[in-house]
Amino acid sequence: MRLLAAVLGGGAVYLLMASFLGVAPNLELPTRARPQISKRQLWLIQAGSELTPRQFVTGSIAAGVAAFLLLALVTQSVLIALIPAIAVGLLPRAYYARERQKRIVEIQQAWPDGIRDILAHVSSGATLTRALESLATDGPEALRFAFSRFPLQARMFGVVPALEIVKEELADPTSDKVIEVLILAHEYGGDLVQDVLRDLVDAITEDLRVLEEIRTAGLEQRIEGFLVVVVPWAVLVFLATVPPDYRAFYRTSTGQLVVVIGAVWAMVGLVVMRLIARDRGEGRVLGGSATTSREAREAVR
Repeated sequence: MRLLAAVLGGGAVYLLMASFLGVAPNLELPTRARPQISKRQLWLIQAGSELTPRQFVTGSIAAGVAAFLLLALVTQSVLIALIPAIAVGLLPRAYYARERQKRIVEIQQAWPDGIRDILAHVSSGATLTRALESLATDGPEALRFAFSRFPLQARMFGVVPALEIVKEELADPTSDKVIEVLILAHEYGGDLVQDVLRDLVDAITEDLRVLEEIRTAGLEQRIEGFLVVVVPWAVLVFLATVPPDYRAFYRTSTGQLVVVIGAVWAMVGLVVMRLIARDRGEGRVLGGSATTSREAREAVR
């Protein structure tokens, strides 16, 4: 007991003297640097979801398992229940992918009107910074959320880092081009700003027209590919639940072989159709975090 008291007393004296002399040890626990926002989390944010990637994966697996158990109970066949259950497990991803694409298209289509709003403010004598801040309140609805934090971030980090934050959050090739031009217009400014914005409106409008034609051309193929895969399995599940003869057949080795072959060909057909109808879009040549400032990266986290 005396030894413990002596140690504690000596430690207290040491800390007191060290503090007095300005050489107190650093007792802060080491903390790991916060990682940048992951691509999966950014994908969910762009889809309008507040889920984390772990929650998303867990929910998808739970939906697939629940569908598998239900279908296996109804059809009394593991193989017949497997493929539809996998499809159910992939439904959340398909839904959020659709929502993400929808939001990106809305933002892309809003840019011409957004640029015209910026041009109108600049023509009336406002600075480009004020014109950009107005997008958060008076701009097209699709751009208001994207620029909702821009006024505060512009005051905290500067206009260019704030624009880079918006660019990284949108992660869209069209938005990349627009924001890069806006950054150049802000940095070099002058009398050329209005001419640059007018040229930008014309260029973006033409790009969006081409993108819309590409999406329309691939829509029919995507619908056909979906029906080709879904309809046969829906019919198979129906047949396995109603007539006893069909159910008995798919319990045999021959019936299971038919299901396996059908599943393989369905997967091959689905992959081929998706490759044919795939909307590859435009690569993010101007995207990525290579040009993002340190403050912008920290704010995106």
